Amino acid sequence: MRVLITGGAGFIGSHLCERLLGLGHEVTCMDNLLTGKLANIEHLFGDRFTFVKQDVTEYVHVSGNLDAILHFASPASPVDYLKLPIQTLKVGSLGTHKALGLARAKGAIFLLASTSEVYGDPLIHPQPESYWGNVNPVGPRGVYDEAKRFAEAMVMAYHRFHGLPVRIARIFNTYGPRMRIDDGRVVPAFLSQALSGEPLTVFGDGSQTRSFCYVDDLVDGILQLMSVDHTGPVNLGNDCEMTVLQFGETIRRLTGARSPIVFKPLPVDDPRVRQPDIRLAREILEWSPKIALEEGIRRTLEYFRGQLAAQAAARGAAISRD
Repeated sequence: MRVLITGGAGFIGSHLCERLLGLGHEVTCMDNLLTGKLANIEHLFGDRFTFVKQDVTEYVHVSGNLDAILHFASPASPVDYLKLPIQTLKVGSLGTHKALGLARAKGAIFLLASTSEVYGDPLIHPQPESYWGNVNPVGPRGVYDEAKRFAEAMVMAYHRFHGLPVRIARIFNTYGPRMRIDDGRVVPAFLSQALSGEPLTVFGDGSQTRSFCYVDDLVDGILQLMSVDHTGPVNLGNDCEMTVLQFGETIRRLTGARSPIVFKPLPVDDPRVRQPDIRLAREILEWSPKIALEEGIRRTLEYFRGQLAAQAAARGAAISRD
């Protein structure tokens, strides 16, 4: 196939680019590098891989045929979308519209990378696809939550009105190599703090829960979703739930860190629980996560150690030049 991945230089997008190339497909990566990094994809450059630096909220054109468009363009961490609220809303609305228009013109299957954030601070636990969510549309997190909810509505409108074949992946907390150290989410925050000997920052009392899925498992689920004829949203994530405090203890044990835990106020509208109901994915995709948390964290640790060492070397070089 010939595939376009918007946001392909980001964390999850770059892993998708790599996997699809490995399967023999031709991949075009489109990214404006607002939060993505060329370092995530520079090892992929070759005959079957093309990079286009472009903002997907503007006119989008790809020459030749396309078999599939995977729309992953968007700031995805609270640090990013709180700093870039208007860009986040624009990519969820205008960006999704442009990408859908291209899919329609090319006759391509369209997959939207949606999010567990469409459930907001859920009142139903775990969260099934049938749950409509509990989102504060005017809160600071609303720019991301509502952007993705609108994107889902736009995708379904294109399916109903134009007959476009579409898929919607509601992605829960995912981690792995290529996450940014300054990403702001709990996995990179805890890992970088533990490896640097800094205190682990816990927001609230740490009793809020999360469910962590390793990126390779998520990519498996996305590819399975592309291969089946199912239009509605599908939860993709790990249903093994744990508290943030439990996760912090796991990180301290695996890193050997003696970092104390410090508590800070819980951000506005931060979800108290988060756990996917993945019965639908098990049924229609025959998919469930395979990589245990400790194994996934060990793989991610190696990446973060390399990133921190590179940062230290760069600082040392800068000091020596001064």
